[in-house]
Amino acid sequence: MNIGPLTYDAAIAWWYGRINYEVRAAQPGDLKLERMQALLARLGNPHERLPIVHITGTKGKGSTAAMLAAVFRAAGLHVGLFTSPHLTQVEERIQVDGEPISRTELAELMTEVAAAAPEPDLTFFEIGTALGFLHFERRHCDVAMVEVGLGGRFDSTNVCTPLVSVITNVGFDHMAQLGSTLEAIAYEKAGIVKSGVPVVMGAIPEAPAAVIRRVAAQLDAPLRETRAADLDSSLRIGLVGEHQRENAACAVAAIECLRGSALSVPESAIRKGLADVRWPARIEVVGREPLVILDSAHNVPSVIALVRTLRESFPVRGRKNVVFAVSSDKQHEEMLRILAGYFDAFHLTQYGNNPRCVDPRALADSLNRIAPHVAVTVHPTSADAWQSARDWAGPGDLFCITGSMFLAGELQPLIAQ
Repeated sequence: MNIGPLTYDAAIAWWYGRINYEVRAAQPGDLKLERMQALLARLGNPHERLPIVHITGTKGKGSTAAMLAAVFRAAGLHVGLFTSPHLTQVEERIQVDGEPISRTELAELMTEVAAAAPEPDLTFFEIGTALGFLHFERRHCDVAMVEVGLGGRFDSTNVCTPLVSVITNVGFDHMAQLGSTLEAIAYEKAGIVKSGVPVVMGAIPEAPAAVIRRVAAQLDAPLRETRAADLDSSLRIGLVGEHQRENAACAVAAIECLRGSALSVPESAIRKGLADVRWPARIEVVGREPLVILDSAHNVPSVIALVRTLRESFPVRGRKNVVFAVSSDKQHEEMLRILAGYFDAFHLTQYGNNPRCVDPRALADSLNRIAPHVAVTVHPTSADAWQSARDWAGPGDLFCITGSMFLAGELQPLIAQ
């Protein structure tokens, strides 16, 4: 396919013109690896020349990837980081040494990707994955952290053969694509396990853990099980919450799997990287008096972790408010039930023009049924909900933005004003 040099705007327009399962939920059968394999072959298979740590999990995979990247950077290595979704700028998904891909680099590399991508059904995420692999290879990264987008088995990142695979945890999310039981979801996530490649498994309930153990045994993949209790208690973690210590345990275990290799790092780098790691919109304090927390919990396990951390780490004397929006493929009634056990007032809204977002009026109906004791307001835009929360909250109050990375991304610029 002949294509001239793309400008940044043209590259972004072409990218966003692809099928995007972050906006329209994927159906069973939509996810497959053949398109990705063919695209990468036409690009010279850049992923085959990259040392990769591959990370999946229902929650915590992005935080774990960020921790690993911080540790390797602290050791002086040249580090790639591929995550999704982004918060405010799409370039955030593809970083080298903590810096997002530049507009110039994106345009230049997207010109190559577009020329190698004649299939109209290549997706937004597949194009982003190819762009990430190409960028990391061109920038000669010593190692790249690659976060799975959805599941594992048929995720477009699963074309790589990593140095180590990480499964942080297994919980209910994306059931339409991954299955309705924890065992089925675990099997899909275990799809990233490769023959002979070490795999780290975080704190996972016994039934899904047994599935991962079985897959690892079948593939002769050395399995290392870990949890927060295994972590050196003197390690300081730059991210808040006990669940982040679970993620840190996975990161440290992955690093230990690489001891003796070219990616072996000293203890000092582990300590510095974990202490210095920053990962926005993960129980991030963005304001004081009132206390404002920006978060992206988008499923039941992450909402449980959010509420537990707020109770333990952020005692407040005043009212507790939440700005909330959520995608329709989430267990939003259960999420609301958990949040209603902590928050006094809900400011319900929606984000952008995303058709996956639940109508806030439907959320209000659910809340009125399952938690009639809480105060509820409904707002047509996230900006309206933010203003309502600001008007409602006093100096000793807390309010939290949560439910979706899309909501957090919309509100972050407003909060910063």
